[in-house]
Amino acid sequence: MEQVPSLATAFLMHAKVRFVPPEHGSAFESLLVHAWETARAQWPAVELPAEPFVAYLAERIPETPPQSPLEPLLAQMSLAELFLACACVRGIPSALELFERHYLARLPALLRSPKQPDAMIDDVCQLVRVKILVPTGEGGPKIAEYTGRGALLSWVRVTAVRIAIKLQAVEKPAAHEDTDTLFAALPAPGANAELDLIKRRHHTDFRQAVSEAFSGLSNDERHLFRLYFVDQLSMYELAALFRVNQSTVSRWLKTARQRIYEETQRRLQARLGLSPRDFKSYLAVLDSQLELRISQLLRAEDEAPRAHKPDGPP
Repeated sequence: MEQVPSLATAFLMHAKVRFVPPEHGSAFESLLVHAWETARAQWPAVELPAEPFVAYLAERIPETPPQSPLEPLLAQMSLAELFLACACVRGIPSALELFERHYLARLPALLRSPKQPDAMIDDVCQLVRVKILVPTGEGGPKIAEYTGRGALLSWVRVTAVRIAIKLQAVEKPAAHEDTDTLFAALPAPGANAELDLIKRRHHTDFRQAVSEAFSGLSNDERHLFRLYFVDQLSMYELAALFRVNQSTVSRWLKTARQRIYEETQRRLQARLGLSPRDFKSYLAVLDSQLELRISQLLRAEDEAPRAHKPDGPP
């Protein structure tokens, strides 16, 4: 067996899951070098050497059985955002400035709603900044908890929402008001061969129609959907955040969902020219796939800002 090179050694020493030392250390080393180079390319102003990044990455690798290949695990992670988080934990000024510009500066718009006073949003943003970036007597800054699985912006937003909830004095509602189950139980008929055929044949039309219907939502409705579908906040948390009861949140979600459903239905019926019988069957597919497509659109919006030139304006 070859001598294990330096980055591979750092990775194996810090990985919380047990990796079998690679027989081809040079290939393992090359994979880690490529991960570092790919991550730092997004933030060229941040000077973070390979070895501390690889050690930081190793501590956050998803749990896996020994002898699992590393490359698929790395593919599951947002390496560029993990690189920035690692640099922030180490207090690198350029990283802290970029985190402020690309993430914290976007929080007011992400949190704003008719139910949230601007003064409270300002307070939340300040608390988020301190909580995420400032070490405490008990340990490092909270950004060290970001594992690279999922978008960093979504992680920051969830942190902010939970802080906002704590700032609000809301009585815990009675158990019968919890309507999570009601919303989750919206009809989703089981698939059959006919529906699978319709779904495959008109997959592109379906995605386009939902996208067009989704574009008609208000900013408040998008904000609500993002918190529910992407950040997976519960009805109780949403009710506390917006200072309403859970039945109101449920009604908001159902109303917005119904708008997308009906607009998608209208566009599809006009576009596909299906017979009434075929279209009735297709509605079952629409109902079962709609929420998945909404989640995909919201995640795409979250990921879009990092697709531009590195270190550019948000």
